[in-house]
Amino acid sequence: MLEGLIRDVQTDDAQELCGIYNHYVLNTIITFEEEPVSVDAMLVRIAEITQTYPWIVDVADGKLTGYAYAYPWKSRSAYRRTVESGIYLHPGFMGRGIGTRLYGVLLRLLKEQGIHAVIGGIALPNPASIALHEKLGFKPIGHFKEVGFKFGQWIDVGYWELVFGVAQPPPAVS
Repeated sequence: MLEGLIRDVQTDDAQELCGIYNHYVLNTIITFEEEPVSVDAMLVRIAEITQTYPWIVDVADGKLTGYAYAYPWKSRSAYRRTVESGIYLHPGFMGRGIGTRLYGVLLRLLKEQGIHAVIGGIALPNPASIALHEKLGFKPIGHFKEVGFKFGQWIDVGYWELVFGVAQPPPAVS
């Protein structure tokens, strides 16, 4: 296991975040984006998400090894205590326990924030992501057939959910 420092994302991370994410955009079905994300676009995403939700990174030996964040599940106000989560690891650092540690910290932060449920959407097949989600307590809740089309193929998406069971919802955020 590689022990890195987990910290909040910084704007200076945008270039490395793009390097990690764009690998998945260009080479995998993990994300349904088909065009690389620019540093400027990543900066906008960081600014929008961190207004409300956590975005954390793992750094080892001065290198960004992965990141995880949460964003709104749906835009309607009644969904405000449910988020969708995302996690991306540098391809050279897979299988070292980074994903488990990083996602574990993200889930702790979300629970402390008063989030009730976390949704994980997984492009299928993706046994590593399924294993990570289920290791951390997520349960499968749905499977959509052929909802994405990338690299000349139809792609299924599965959904996993983790419910914290927060007894009392926090006061509404104004």
